[in-house]
Amino acid sequence: MNAKDRQLASTIYMILATLFITSLVVSNLIFQKFFYWNPFGLFRFEVSVGILPYPITFLITDIISEIYGKKKANQVVVTGIFASFFSVLIVLIANYTSATDWSPVNDALYSKVFGLSPIAVMASMMAYLFAQFIDIRIFHFWKQKTQGKHLWLRNNFSTFSSQFIDTFTVVLLLTLFDVLSWDVFGSLLLSGFLFKVVVAIIDTPFLYAAVYFFRKRFNLGVGEEIKEIL
Repeated sequence: MNAKDRQLASTIYMILATLFITSLVVSNLIFQKFFYWNPFGLFRFEVSVGILPYPITFLITDIISEIYGKKKANQVVVTGIFASFFSVLIVLIANYTSATDWSPVNDALYSKVFGLSPIAVMASMMAYLFAQFIDIRIFHFWKQKTQGKHLWLRNNFSTFSSQFIDTFTVVLLLTLFDVLSWDVFGSLLLSGFLFKVVVAIIDTPFLYAAVYFFRKRFNLGVGEEIKEIL
């Protein structure tokens, strides 16, 4: 790989990492709003708006795993953890300041919206650690077993397994900390998991398109990874 291609590969990696970190941090900050979604009247999903950007993180780690390898995927996951905790630190510091009389957002409203963010991030980070590392491990396990073929299999199988662990862990912890009540535990677990499964199926063509682009642009064979970036 020449210098120009290495630079391009590094730039794309940084863009993917930025999208990953942004999606993760935002999902932890907006989680307190819940909404209904009933596509074609088939199933009534009850999910947090925080779930909307979250599946993007799994799509990105699958792309990075396939093209840049397991080490780079784990690197992005760890970076996301630090970014999330740093964002919570900023939120906490801001929460201890006193709003002016003319502030559009007063202290009570700010605390109501962002006061639970540390709990949410702790719960999300524990679930996130389990889910992402399992997702990456399963993805590469099936990549070796299939010799780089059947991308749809490792994408969906790894995501289904990790997303169930993620959804179960975060809903359980938020319930234990009295952020959510036990009477919605079952419905949120089912809705959250099924929503992520639907999104994982929908994002499979996007994963194929991304992998096709990388293989064609960088002349990669099936199962071959880009190693020559910082």
